[in-house]
Amino acid sequence: MNGVIVVDKPGGMTSHDVVNRVRRILGQKSVGHLGTLDPMATGVLPIVTGKLTRLAQFYAKSEKSYEGEIRFGFATETYDAEGEPVSTAQVVSLERAQVEAVAAEFRGVIQQMPPIYSAKKIAGVPAYKLARKDKEVELKAVQVEVRELEILGVEIDRAGFRARVSSGTYLRSIAHEMGQRLGCGAHLSALRRTAVAEFVLTDGFTLDQLAEAAEHSDIERCLVHPRKLLPDLPSVTADETAAGMIRSGRSVNLPELSSARTVKVFQGQRELIAIATRIAGSLFHAGIVLMDD
Repeated sequence: MNGVIVVDKPGGMTSHDVVNRVRRILGQKSVGHLGTLDPMATGVLPIVTGKLTRLAQFYAKSEKSYEGEIRFGFATETYDAEGEPVSTAQVVSLERAQVEAVAAEFRGVIQQMPPIYSAKKIAGVPAYKLARKDKEVELKAVQVEVRELEILGVEIDRAGFRARVSSGTYLRSIAHEMGQRLGCGAHLSALRRTAVAEFVLTDGFTLDQLAEAAEHSDIERCLVHPRKLLPDLPSVTADETAAGMIRSGRSVNLPELSSARTVKVFQGQRELIAIATRIAGSLFHAGIVLMDD
């Protein structure tokens, strides 16, 4: 099966755990995901299957949206609720204006230090594996963009927020640094991802719902319609002759579509068969073929 499924990831599972579960549900080995989600976090985890795993490269830098909660009063080693406290807990009672003023400092393009308990690699080894062995972890700050960081409410020592960020942004780090700025320590106490690129929570299915659909041979209803994928790329429809040429690796003339350099090629309404790049005029070459052999 070639497709994309938006899984509503439960807390307590790694993204790899979810991929393994989907493999068992579908009885299919070729399964991947489009963007790691921390074990504590819930929400949107797009799963790609079959030939469509080849689309992962187009989502490497996708924008992501979240809702979550920051708890002030103490920091943790992982910058979230799963880590051990690294500072003595303080009794705090914050005003919304205080938290909003600090949050404003993190909007826009910023330099961010990833958590040492993260999947960032050092000489090919994930940082969290080194940290768990008490080995020195030297990470460098990276440039990220926080396009939205809105404080939704503050109650004593907790603040709810909504965020929209570039790929690679750690909201755990933002929570940790906000605690430092306020002088009381803080960590991310809850996080729910609401969108990755064009994939949104309202299109999501729990793993139990996915298993039930598979049991009733109704998995098709869980798939994102292929025409919704990569909405920034125009779509063209190939006839049988053109589709056969694409399958054999040959360049093909496709319906003229303005001056688009890269297009999605369909056969019929639902079968996404290739991502093709213009060579000249209406002549395209399919660099990524998504058809079954």
